[in-house]
Amino acid sequence: MAMGVDQTTSTHHFDALPDGGRIELLRDADDSLGIAQIRAHLRLIQHAFQAGDFSTPEFVHMQMMPGTAEMARKRDVIEYSFHELPRGGEVVMKTSDAQALAAIHAFMGAQRSEHHASGAGVAPTP
Repeated sequence: MAMGVDQTTSTHHFDALPDGGRIELLRDADDSLGIAQIRAHLRLIQHAFQAGDFSTPEFVHMQMMPGTAEMARKRDVIEYSFHELPRGGEVVMKTSDAQALAAIHAFMGAQRSEHHASGAGVAPTP
């Protein structure tokens, strides 16, 4: 309901990256309306997260998600960008702040788990 498109016919990826994270959402088949809805949803997510508003994931999961309180506090040191992809889009988060990065990684891990989704974790630094 929060996305405006059926999650069972879409694929989420939540990647923890060395400098942040990435949320990717794609329709499983060509569906111009569904793709447009995904892109609109991800643009809203980008703007909400940039403003420190994490109410959408809280609504979807009926709980405050790990990392979001710190991401809200550190919103000025996290850059959020939206990019269109074939069949959907992505929101990329980047930071050079260690605490913000740890929060993003916690959020990505929780999202992978909650959505039973794929995605990459970051390999520990040697």
